[in-house]
Amino acid sequence: MNIFSPDWLASFWTRDFIDANLVVFVNLFGALVLGMVVGYERAYHGRAAGMRTYGLVCMASAALTVFVGYPEYWYGGQGPHVPGGDPTRVVQGIVTGIGFLGAGIIMKDGMSISGLTTAASVWASCVIGILVGVGFYFAAILLALLSAALMMWGSRLEMHLPSRHAIGVVLHFVENYLPTEDYLINLLHVHGFDLARQSVSITLDRGCSEWRFVAVAQNRHSDISMPSLATLFRSLPEIDRVQLAHARN
Repeated sequence: MNIFSPDWLASFWTRDFIDANLVVFVNLFGALVLGMVVGYERAYHGRAAGMRTYGLVCMASAALTVFVGYPEYWYGGQGPHVPGGDPTRVVQGIVTGIGFLGAGIIMKDGMSISGLTTAASVWASCVIGILVGVGFYFAAILLALLSAALMMWGSRLEMHLPSRHAIGVVLHFVENYLPTEDYLINLLHVHGFDLARQSVSITLDRGCSEWRFVAVAQNRHSDISMPSLATLFRSLPEIDRVQLAHARN
């Protein structure tokens, strides 16, 4: 087999081969839309993994699943005749290895998690390389374009959709003052926030208490900004120190 012969190169662009790539693309686009729908629910509640992360993972997973169904088009139609074993085992090893690489990109800083979308994009680029490797060039190009478009404009789309942003709050109370959860719930509710109860962490040290928690806005347009909220907390006599930061948990 001469890989430089015009007939072999042309085998990558037959009508049937292009149709198979288009089927892959339709599956990719559908998976992208559905993944973004699921991710929007997470983005709405201020979670770190939002529409872009879910869309990339869902789309890349669909690409890995659908191309396996067309072994007759692997390597320009030479897939069934290529010696050396099952290529899907190679794919499995690549995906597993890239998964560990992506895990190293994810960082947690206090109540905020970052790097999830970058990790998902690394995993998606791995799938692009796999599609190129088996000869699905058209599908690989479309996957690359969809991934790049999602990363560039996905965040803008999220900004225009209703969402509830979250704030990581650290309150250090004066000595011998022990607040209750109801106290915090009422304090936040008046100013347009809800307490995420599963995020509460309490530290007691020598009569002083420190509460760490996530406050989630009741709607997208909260009545009070983060600097104003910090000033409000600091003005209360029972609060000694305040620390606020955007949180995506």
